[in-house]
Amino acid sequence: MTDLSRFQHPRFARRYVRISDRLEDLGAEDLRRELVQGLRGAIADIGCGDGKNFAHYPATVDQVVAVEPDATLRGLAERAAECAPVPVRVVPGHADELPIESHSLDAVVITLVLCSVPDPDTALAEVHRVLRPGGELRFGEHVRAQSWLGGAVQDLLTPLARRFDGNCHLNRDTVAALRRSELTVTRLRRFSFPFAPLLPGEPMVAGTAVKRG
Repeated sequence: MTDLSRFQHPRFARRYVRISDRLEDLGAEDLRRELVQGLRGAIADIGCGDGKNFAHYPATVDQVVAVEPDATLRGLAERAAECAPVPVRVVPGHADELPIESHSLDAVVITLVLCSVPDPDTALAEVHRVLRPGGELRFGEHVRAQSWLGGAVQDLLTPLARRFDGNCHLNRDTVAALRRSELTVTRLRRFSFPFAPLLPGEPMVAGTAVKRG
């Protein structure tokens, strides 16, 4: 059985719920709805957190396997799954070693996840493994700033974020990781998200990557 001890951040998990609720007020709900629009078949929601995505899955989705390593957040996700409009099964696991059969999914959804995984290349290789040919990755992630100054500020703050925010890398170049993966990015939208009042918006991307074949 996979050892999930290094993925437990109980203090951050409790704070995550407040952050998650605040992000919904700032517009994250619209992003979640965008990411799952038009999905159908068998889906994985990786790093599902407290299950905020679940309410937005369309009726064309047959089932969702929701993978979450943190025990506190997994318990909240299980509660959210009870009210979801589609069948959701919440399971323990992490992005670097998904507890899912190869070539079994029509789509994978990740929301604010690749910033905190130990190795985004390994996580994306796992996504590629579990997707069927033609399957999609839908992603919504905060990323490294394109400006020199913004990137420098993220570099400065990342050690603190990693320590207090569940290994979050503010400066991770997730777009580069997506482009060097075996997946093909077919849609990429850049935008800025106001994670906190009075601060500049966090650089974000949302889009789709496809497993060819």
